[in-house]
Amino acid sequence: MGAGGGARRPVHPGCSNAGLEAFNNRIKVAIRMAYGFHHVTNLIALVMLRCGGLDIRLPQPAI
Repeated sequence: MGAGGGARRPVHPGCSNAGLEAFNNRIKVAIRMAYGFHHVTNLIALVMLRCGGLDIRLPQPAI
């Protein structure tokens, strides 16, 4: 390989960074959702809610 970089092979065959890329995408979507927030702490709270792994169920009306 040259000094210009380019695509590199994974260190361990069969491993990928797909999980990390998915997590990064969730953070980027949360940042787009938070456009217009006045404080960065609100953005951090939104990222923690979306990426923290909590399963929050909203109340559903009884039918």
